[in-house]
Amino acid sequence: MDIRYPYQVDARGRTATAASNEDHLRDLIEQLLFTAPGERVNRPTFGSGLLQLVFTPNNQALVAALQMTVQSALQQWLGDLIEVQNLDIASQDATLSVAVQYRNRRTGQQQIAQFARSV
Repeated sequence: MDIRYPYQVDARGRTATAASNEDHLRDLIEQLLFTAPGERVNRPTFGSGLLQLVFTPNNQALVAALQMTVQSALQQWLGDLIEVQNLDIASQDATLSVAVQYRNRRTGQQQIAQFARSV
């Protein structure tokens, strides 16, 4: 039973669960991407710091550093569940778009998780 992210209560008043393993993996990726390091009480290094860089000047060095940081966070925290094959990060005005192409290590299935956040 995998808890749904963001945390929700279902119609029965219980903790909502993810519909499938693929949904749960997508939820875990989203949680990692949009959590700032230091935000978690007992896991100060959990997160990617992605949202902190939205308003910094957009250049090749920043994009390369950001992709390396996010890729390493995905590997550190979710490496036993997924194998990241491609990562695409784009910042357009106040919208951050992220596409993660990965392979589910348990099933071997290829997936693409896409996220967009306006900040």
